[in-house]
Amino acid sequence: MKSILASVITTIFLFVSVLFLTGTTPEKKADSEEQNKNETTEIESSETSTNSVNATSTNQNITLVPLPDYMTLGGEEVPLHQWDVKERLDREILVNTYWHSNTIRLLKLANRYFPLIEPILAKHDIPDDMKYIALIESGLDVSARSPAGASGPWQFMKSAGKQFNLEITDTEVDERYNWEKSTEAACKYLKSEYKSFKSWTLAAAAYNAGHGRVRKTMTAQKADNYYDLYLNTETSRYVFRILALKLIQSNPEKYGFYLNDSDYYHPIDTKELEVSSIDDIASFAVRNGTTYKEFKLLNAWLRSTKLSKRSSGKKYTVKVPY
Repeated sequence: MKSILASVITTIFLFVSVLFLTGTTPEKKADSEEQNKNETTEIESSETSTNSVNATSTNQNITLVPLPDYMTLGGEEVPLHQWDVKERLDREILVNTYWHSNTIRLLKLANRYFPLIEPILAKHDIPDDMKYIALIESGLDVSARSPAGASGPWQFMKSAGKQFNLEITDTEVDERYNWEKSTEAACKYLKSEYKSFKSWTLAAAAYNAGHGRVRKTMTAQKADNYYDLYLNTETSRYVFRILALKLIQSNPEKYGFYLNDSDYYHPIDTKELEVSSIDDIASFAVRNGTTYKEFKLLNAWLRSTKLSKRSSGKKYTVKVPY
């Protein structure tokens, strides 16, 4: 009996010792197994979630539009066989194709304002492609003004505007904001640059950088065309922005822009009135069936609330809704 009791006591002692050394109790073991089970479930859940995110993030269908094999600017061939020329054009196509909001707005505005620009370019024998200069200069915003003071759809500085016969006063008149007159001035500017460079591409570059800088760069680098010049970043991209927007505007659907006719901004029907002065533009607008706001939007070159009579007897043409 004593030996049996001793054996039981020894067994209990050994069991307790094992539990003490391993730090495990039946309850703790169960808890540990449950925790391991939970951790395994969490890991599996995390992996599933990660896989789901990865599947979502890669579930895209971005199609790149192939570059053209041949294109021109103002009738002058673009040397797309040059690797840097091809890549510079590719950059601007990518930027403008996937800058959706801006490009859509330009498509809408071009439908309204290109019909104003195109006949004036044709009258002066300027290539139709030059209309894209206004597109990239101002975004076809007649009231655009740069931090440097360039103004209007063609972004003339005050000195250049006056050089090309635009009337610019400090208070009442600034014809840089007149669509027709600023386009006439742009034609004269481009024509003078073409006469000097014998290239519409260089004329466009000079519109951005200035005649002197382009000529000096050509002389220093012993190059005679735009595509062989090493230029500052802005002028280096300038012509390629024109080319990219020409491609997109000429065939929007090819670049993923599908606009219905109702989506475009259409030309505004207006009639023209000849005036020598306007004592009060608000009263004049009401008398002619419109509002001060609409009159100013149609005649952004009038910079004040009145138009004083000129001692020269000069007359002006204003627009009112038809």
